Amino acid sequence: MLDFTNATLDTNSLPKYEEVSLTALHHKYWNVVLINIAIFLLIIAAGLVTLLILSTGARTYIYIIVSIYLVFAVLLLFFYRLSVKKRGFALREKDIMYRNGIIASSTTIIPFSRIQHIALDEGLFSRIYGLGSLRIFTAGGASGSLHIPGIEIAHAKSIKELLMKQINEAR
Repeated sequence: MLDFTNATLDTNSLPKYEEVSLTALHHKYWNVVLINIAIFLLIIAAGLVTLLILSTGARTYIYIIVSIYLVFAVLLLFFYRLSVKKRGFALREKDIMYRNGIIASSTTIIPFSRIQHIALDEGLFSRIYGLGSLRIFTAGGASGSLHIPGIEIAHAKSIKELLMKQINEAR
């Protein structure tokens, strides 16, 4: 019979994923985010204008409504800007890592051996700026998938090819 061992690992000697140098999203991605926010804010503004035109009672609160809308718009822009600056990814020897989040930071690390499929998406506004998004699907279903936006399309294609090569070698 073989001797069974189950030694305790020294967690202090494990590599720290927090120390990994991340590649920031392309700076043009902020323009795509701004366009999406502007469209969203225009739709809300159109709704508010319709409300103010159709409801005479709402007109008495026009300054409050406009103030709330402006504060909302400024906060939305502020938090999205912080969010875009905090996002980053790293391609390592055995896995891909993506970090995002403002208040609660989330780091997702997917080993190449768990990747099932990779998709490269180009939205309308992203295409205008030459950007794409990598979507990486794992065996874990929707909870294990990863979406990395704001990568220059040529770079995203090379990452996709490298990942496809890695997962084909792992099989």
